[in-house]
Amino acid sequence: MTKKSVILVAMMAILGVATAVAQPRAIGGQIGNGITFSYEHALGNNFVTADLSFPGWFINGFGVEAVATYNWLNPFGADFPAVSQGDWNWYMGPGLAIGNIFDGYSYTVLGDKYLHVNNNFYLGAAGRFGVEYNFWFPLQLSVEWRPVIGPDFWSESRLNVDDPYDIDNYSSSGVRFYHEGLYWSAFLLGVRYKF
Repeated sequence: MTKKSVILVAMMAILGVATAVAQPRAIGGQIGNGITFSYEHALGNNFVTADLSFPGWFINGFGVEAVATYNWLNPFGADFPAVSQGDWNWYMGPGLAIGNIFDGYSYTVLGDKYLHVNNNFYLGAAGRFGVEYNFWFPLQLSVEWRPVIGPDFWSESRLNVDDPYDIDNYSSSGVRFYHEGLYWSAFLLGVRYKF
């Protein structure tokens, strides 16, 4: 490669990075069945969203989930609702998701302590359908439905901690449709700082 080619490639790379960085961005969080950290990056009139979620924190378990979607942004009419400042938009788009949720609990029956454990590893297609309000200062509020559909590789076990040979001990696993992704962790309220 000649010096001119190297300089040209380097200039194009720097220009590409500068253009990407110059696009509007937003960072913030969402709350639903857990906590989500969210990042948005504008691409022309549309945007990409990357989420890192920790579902299940409000029940007996915990989990981690990564979701990325490409979203088409559509403004509502100027009279929806009549506001003198700020603007309303709706958006939707497809994406991908991967996650793992673990929950377990213990209980006592006739003096014996039992441990019940569930583990769900899932991956699949994600969608995002939402409404946002952008204030006249750099703050954005949103409400969205972010379903995830795909296979769920699950396992479940129950163990008598005091008697490992208990006849009621069991362990099973399999693959099923991840139906919880349609409702359990799919509804989110968000707030983001725009910069």
